[in-house]
Amino acid sequence: MTDGEPSDFALLESWRDGDEGCGRVLFSRYFDSVYRFFRNKVDDAAEDLTQQTFMGLVQGKDRFRGEASFRTYLFTIARKRLYSYLRKAQRDQDAAPWGTSSVAELAGDLGLASPSRAVARHQEQRLLLLALRRLPVEMQVALELFYWEELTVTEIAEVLETPVGTVKSRLQRARARLDAEIGQLAESEDLRRSTMDDFGRWARELREVMGPPAGDDEPPADEDT
Repeated sequence: MTDGEPSDFALLESWRDGDEGCGRVLFSRYFDSVYRFFRNKVDDAAEDLTQQTFMGLVQGKDRFRGEASFRTYLFTIARKRLYSYLRKAQRDQDAAPWGTSSVAELAGDLGLASPSRAVARHQEQRLLLLALRRLPVEMQVALELFYWEELTVTEIAEVLETPVGTVKSRLQRARARLDAEIGQLAESEDLRRSTMDDFGRWARELREVMGPPAGDDEPPADEDT
């Protein structure tokens, strides 16, 4: 956003008041980020959940007081949509297994496909994507928000509705767990080493790789709210 352009919150308020053009502008600003949030977790449902997330911005107008940044508000809605979708895989519908269960474990029950083979341009990228999917969901969410969306620890804590200290320790544990998963999944020591030694590069490149396929960035259909 450059000087003179309306803020995210101004666009949101205008959209809520019926200005569809403002909704399209807001959608174009954040569609890639939200789609990327879902893609390595629930690839087949990523587009639908992205649409639901943006409609949630409008439908949740009475629950938001502007106390958080727009991005944290947006990703909080996305996280809740994700958890609701994944909960369908649980026999106990009231369970919240996000601290222990991984997307890879839930994928079979939900019939989810991994996007890893389709989008990864290098072996290191594919290895990193697969390793991320084997982390407990909360760890995967935290790491991807940190490395791909460059949210601060405080912002991630707001998205997860968790104390900052807890998020700090979770990120540390998540990175250690990720390193271990990479070690287990790597087909060779050379691949493990090249992935770990240049981790920052692969993480940055994946941010672009995990964006939406061309033609998928259509704004959500109008709904009565």
